[in-house]
Amino acid sequence: MSFIQNFIKNFVPKVKANDEEEELVDPQTVLREKCSAKHCEKFKEILNTCNDRVNSKKETEETCLEELIDYVECVDHCVAETLFSKLK
Repeated sequence: MSFIQNFIKNFVPKVKANDEEEELVDPQTVLREKCSAKHCEKFKEILNTCNDRVNSKKETEETCLEELIDYVECVDHCVAETLFSKLK
């Protein structure tokens, strides 16, 4: 599981109405996935490359914070363009 998938799994809450009804779909989650795949693929690729490079070394001071910030800003900017039109 990639760093991004793990982050989303651990920090993005899932919403359920109750056990009998279907799971509600958060429009922000859907938009994040679309933006990540289409609009921000360049930043995601750079982040994954950095993560692979850092994880391949036993001892390094390098982090991928700058790449992560660039990726998150890209996704947030893309999501913000359409999210509020989808909320009731």
